[in-house]
Amino acid sequence: MNPTHRQQGTQPGPGRGPGRMLAALDRLERWPKADRVIDALQLAVRSAPLGRARDALHGRRLGHPVHPLMVQVPIGAWLSAAVLDFWPGQRRGARALIGVGLLAVGPAAAAGWADWAELHRQQRRVGLVHAAANVTAASLYAGSLAARSKGREGLGRVLGLAGLTAVSAGGALGGHMAYRQASGANHAEEVPHLVSPGWHPLGDLADFPAGRAARRHVDDVAVLVVRESGDTVRVLADRCSHLAGPLSEGEIADGCVRCPWHGSVFRLADGWNVRGPATAPQPAFDTRVVDGRVEARLRHTGRAEQDEGEEAA
Repeated sequence: MNPTHRQQGTQPGPGRGPGRMLAALDRLERWPKADRVIDALQLAVRSAPLGRARDALHGRRLGHPVHPLMVQVPIGAWLSAAVLDFWPGQRRGARALIGVGLLAVGPAAAAGWADWAELHRQQRRVGLVHAAANVTAASLYAGSLAARSKGREGLGRVLGLAGLTAVSAGGALGGHMAYRQASGANHAEEVPHLVSPGWHPLGDLADFPAGRAARRHVDDVAVLVVRESGDTVRVLADRCSHLAGPLSEGEIADGCVRCPWHGSVFRLADGWNVRGPATAPQPAFDTRVVDGRVEARLRHTGRAEQDEGEEAA
């Protein structure tokens, strides 16, 4: 045998690309046929008079979306019910767990719809199918509970397994949204890893009119610069932590900036997310004016200790 041929046979061939499932999801992200339905649903969710409850559904105080936490209850209850279905003498326990899962569906779905309405169009397309799979699962489990209450245990088990299959498919789509499409992720998390320590020049103080947003760069990171009055200058990372909207194009009012894409509001003084859908605060910078020029450095927790160390040095 030719040793060259034998050696070539051990070399890995070119990659085959995404499998059928990923290819189907990529097509779904680009599929516009349901956009009218999606737009109508988005308008309905955004128009709901939720008040402060909307931020609670987003998970603003928690620091990340609350929907992934809430769905653990119905999924865990239904999976446990499936286990009990194969355990002799556990009919009552299986029924109770199915009921618990059905009771938990409402709050979890409300949180999911609140988040869904503030996503990009491609994310909303996948999210609509994700929601449809979960609605199907809940309907199947409702049928399962009804069948069991009438003594039709066999049918109840079949419907329960079908519901578990549907909710598993919905969970896979939710994972695609979270990890492939980065819905719900903090889109400003990388800023502390990209900005080098120390002070960075931003420009002459006179270049920043009071009360107006300006866009500059610290290293390769875009930042929002707002001169409030006198020598007081506020600097935040420009890309919104929700979905990377440009804050420098947003409205400045009452010491805050409002993202032009989805309406998240951040306090200029420290980047705190005053209103969602953003669940993570915006990275903030300390500022100073030296010889008429504005300088900024990334603000870290424990800055006072760092300042003391710099003074001692």
